[in-house]
Amino acid sequence: MLKKIVLLVISLCIAGVAGYNFTTDPHTKEAVHNGFHNNYKVYAIPLPDSLQFVDEQVPIQQKDVRERIDRELLVNTYWQSNGLLLIKRKHKYFPVIEKILEREGVPDDFKYLAVAESGLQNVTSPAGAKGFWQILKKTGKELGLEINDEVDERYHLEKATVAACRYLKNAKQKYGSWTLAAASYNAGMNKITKEMQRQLTNNYYDLYLNEETARYIPRIIALKHILEHPEDFGFIFSQEDLYTPYDYKEILVDSSITDLALFAKQYNMTYKELKLLNPWLRSDKLTNKQAKTYRIKVLKTK
Repeated sequence: MLKKIVLLVISLCIAGVAGYNFTTDPHTKEAVHNGFHNNYKVYAIPLPDSLQFVDEQVPIQQKDVRERIDRELLVNTYWQSNGLLLIKRKHKYFPVIEKILEREGVPDDFKYLAVAESGLQNVTSPAGAKGFWQILKKTGKELGLEINDEVDERYHLEKATVAACRYLKNAKQKYGSWTLAAASYNAGMNKITKEMQRQLTNNYYDLYLNEETARYIPRIIALKHILEHPEDFGFIFSQEDLYTPYDYKEILVDSSITDLALFAKQYNMTYKELKLLNPWLRSDKLTNKQAKTYRIKVLKTK
């Protein structure tokens, strides 16, 4: 049915491009109205009887929790363009994230936290958080990331994932719960601790929180459920539709690079390709005054 809805919307868009004026042509307007009335239907999303985040059961039978999960399932199912983009991107980036989560001892479900944070893109929030894991500058430095005008490792997927794991493991040790650890990733440990003490509960689902943090865990759970069962939610795609990573190798650089465009040419790459492979390089040069060793990705030669 979702496929029929998409096709109907596409046909209407094509008709608009072809020059139909739905506001002035009464016959067309009536036909469209009748077509939508007869064919266009928006269905409620069935909620599963049981849901888990990591190894912790979601109290789906609680009225407010059920409504919060339902909201996120609806929003993320019927925002079809975004859903398809997430499906395409996860194929490209999940293998990288999954390997690091396993190595660092963080549950695999936390890859969906990165989806909730950034949609698997190197975005910047209004508060200045950056990268897939949306790490603030101060927090990033505390977690061991290099952040300056030329290098910002919040944009380094592998290193930022390790930093996020470090935070989450500390939070899990503090709270004894992966759900509370995830909530603190959004609100901060100080805020979660304060609310737990004030409200006399150590259960995320029993806390009365601001809307953003109240939606945060349900959003992660909904994204997990949709991305693990995309066909059940009407998403149709083939293997060829999915995004794939560049074929690259890493080289070690322990000196300065005065011109990254010239550096890229040495490896038969464009400046754009170098930046896409290494978004953590934030300038057009790498001064490297401390002679650090960097691993820079370059395209494999054919």
